[in-house]
Amino acid sequence: MSANRPAAVVVLAAGEGTRMKSATPKVLHAICGRSLVGHVVAAARELDPEHLVVIVGHAREKVSAHLAEIDPGVRTAVQYEQNGTGHAVRMGLEELSRDGVTLDGTVVVVCGDTPLLTGETLARLSGTHAADGNAVTVLTAEVPDSTGYGRIVRDDSGAVTAIVEHKDATDAQRAIREINSGVFAFDAQLLADALGKVRTDNSQGEEYLTDVLGILREAGHRVGAAVAADHREILGINNRVQLAEARKLLNERLLHAAMMSGVTVVDPASTWVDVTVTFGPDALVHPGTQLLGATHLAAGCEVGPNTRLKDTSVGAGARVDNTVADSALIGEDATVGPFAYLRPGTRLGVKSKAERLRRDEERRDRRGHQGAAPVLRGRRHDRRVQQHRCRQRLRELRRRQQAPHHHRLALPHRLGQHVCGSCHDRGRRLHRRGLGHHQGCAPGFAGRRTRPAAEYRGLGGS
Repeated sequence: MSANRPAAVVVLAAGEGTRMKSATPKVLHAICGRSLVGHVVAAARELDPEHLVVIVGHAREKVSAHLAEIDPGVRTAVQYEQNGTGHAVRMGLEELSRDGVTLDGTVVVVCGDTPLLTGETLARLSGTHAADGNAVTVLTAEVPDSTGYGRIVRDDSGAVTAIVEHKDATDAQRAIREINSGVFAFDAQLLADALGKVRTDNSQGEEYLTDVLGILREAGHRVGAAVAADHREILGINNRVQLAEARKLLNERLLHAAMMSGVTVVDPASTWVDVTVTFGPDALVHPGTQLLGATHLAAGCEVGPNTRLKDTSVGAGARVDNTVADSALIGEDATVGPFAYLRPGTRLGVKSKAERLRRDEERRDRRGHQGAAPVLRGRRHDRRVQQHRCRQRLRELRRRQQAPHHHRLALPHRLGQHVCGSCHDRGRRLHRRGLGHHQGCAPGFAGRRTRPAAEYRGLGGS
């Protein structure tokens, strides 16, 4: 195992998140194609830890099922009672010990509602912890507004002496702008010993993980800190407003990386992408475009404006305009749109075209007005096809002399006789289907005279 590879990463995802006002657990709310806890798990995986444990509590069935879907290697530990972050970490270590796991090395603790946290920042924290030989290293950040966060208290030499929660802080401590991110790197053995000494004599009556720092410092161990390069990485999500802000920040980060790799994004403010979207060089993205899921834009393709692609692959040189596509494959140099919809499973070959309107439907009528709306045009086309088929069928019936009640066909009986009931029923059926003209038969039953015999002279009767 390398020096910076942690023995375990513990993700705290047991909070209820009541301020989200949602039936969905807080950590399962999604931004940019992943749940909040999914982003954290992905960042933790970049450290390649020996063990990855997620602490679940509220709606644990849903959260555990989601974790099993996105990362089957994740272990879960249940915190049945919400007794604080220190208690949650203790539940995670006990879960590992029940399986005979003995931790030796670094344990990294992260929060499950910090989707902007990157694997690079976690690696820097773990590297600082190992290089400085700390018993515990806390990730901190300087923020414009520290309200609600735990404050980092340092001595005159700059060493970290304590972390004070906002509710327990004095006025002088609340003026501090350096805050605790909730992300730590611990020595595994020292952490296990210190958790057993954490007390609950605070305003919440909970086991604070931050108290471990004071316990280790009093025991003579070194306590250090690593300052995050961007304070926005440690932002936690507690309501829908913060969720939207995090989505915007993460989207900006993804588009920045895409543009730096050679992708042209005309209007980043109106373009939205998921973390799983990939690009080829010289791809062009117009305003109002959403790229979701496992969408891939190949080199030189052009997408947008006003286009939504989900799990869709766009070939090199293809052009997709004003289109909605789901799980489609668009070949090289193909043209799609405008105003096209590609259903799941659609496959377009090289240089193929998928247009919403046909040329004959785009022609103007004699009065100079535009034709019917696109949906009505399609219906009108279907109706014309049906009428054309009816006329073909009628001509065939006339040729066979099987269509009654027509002046060019022989009558089923001699002039002056009655029309039989079967012919009358046949005529009504053909009339309803648009295959004949219901002129001769009187409604009712067989044996009733339809017209005087003289009117049938010269109409082809035998």
